[in-house]
Amino acid sequence: MPKIHFVDVTNRDTVQASRINLSKLQKTMVNFYLGQMGICQSEFAFPFARNEQNYARANLQLREMGALGNLLLEGWCRALVSDIAEAVTIGVKHLNVSISTSDQMITSKFGGKLDRQGVIERMTAAVTYAREHGVKTIGVNAEDASRTDLGYLVAFAQAAKDAGADRLRYCDTLGFETPVTIYRRAKAVAEQVEIPLELHCHNDLGMAVANSVAGARGAIDAGVDAYIDTSVNGLGERAGQADLLSCILAVKFAREMDDYQIGDPLNLRISAKLANYISYAFGVPIPINQPGVGENAFAHEAGIHADGALKDRRNYELYDCELLGLDLEAPPTTCRVITTGEFGGLAGFEHVYERLGITFASKKEASEILELVRYATAHNQANLTDDELRFIARYPDQVRQILTITP
Repeated sequence: MPKIHFVDVTNRDTVQASRINLSKLQKTMVNFYLGQMGICQSEFAFPFARNEQNYARANLQLREMGALGNLLLEGWCRALVSDIAEAVTIGVKHLNVSISTSDQMITSKFGGKLDRQGVIERMTAAVTYAREHGVKTIGVNAEDASRTDLGYLVAFAQAAKDAGADRLRYCDTLGFETPVTIYRRAKAVAEQVEIPLELHCHNDLGMAVANSVAGARGAIDAGVDAYIDTSVNGLGERAGQADLLSCILAVKFAREMDDYQIGDPLNLRISAKLANYISYAFGVPIPINQPGVGENAFAHEAGIHADGALKDRRNYELYDCELLGLDLEAPPTTCRVITTGEFGGLAGFEHVYERLGITFASKKEASEILELVRYATAHNQANLTDDELRFIARYPDQVRQILTITP
């Protein structure tokens, strides 16, 4: 039976949103945690953009070294041969190729330079070029698919498949769909074209998670695999997009989802660590009512609720907090603290690493890692986490490349 996979787009869609940003090292840590969690794929970069390329190369090296588990690293490109030509030079083997498909966008974005047929021709030229230049998997992104005429969307998807695309990304770019409509439209496209569907839903009406799961059901019911695009903590353009953990929990625990299987083994005990890291890195607090990882997600006070939860947590909880790794998240130390960072010295640095169980073979090695720690702190403009410190010590060559931006 077809299965559901998860593609996290925090490192592409979320970081391009207004007022929030991640450093290249922080983006790398997101990939590191996604790999530990067992997520299928990370849309990790704009590989045609020069300011992304050192980071992208280093992450591709880390993937080859096994540091990111089985996580596939996918680049996002416009449906332009020039974008793809630049991307393949740095070794990207998985690409998503994007172009708008609704009449609204074709008319107002392209200003008469492209019509419906022109959009298909530009997309197929890009897909053909990517396939001819060694790209292993190609997704075609139908931007504003939810406002695209269904007949034209089917023709667009068929042209993408014929050109060599592996799946179609159905973009609910404005959060326009409802669970009922996206199920029906996704199922129709999947049945007529027989191409796996990727659901990319935004949260402008607060339905991104519900729409993503409903669209995935439509694809599965049509007999093809489904890929759900997500972001950590639901952050993204405008009101955000489908939250990674919420989508996973919905597939695993919601009513009548027993027959819809996740296609990758997931370690959900990474969930709390990943959510807290994203909150720290973006400087955006996790809402108190965030599913799974919010402070109130497992909190009970009302008399009837507290009594019922104490008797059997299943009275008021669908799943265990331990499943998500909440029991692993220790509170910060408030007594004597030694840290290391941009202006730290060798003694404090070595003390911090000893606390992490890491020692260095020589003062020279320690000094080299200390230099990276100083640069990484300046790069992040934030204190480094324990996992970042461990990562720097383990992969110094790749970290040095990640920290290097050459105008």
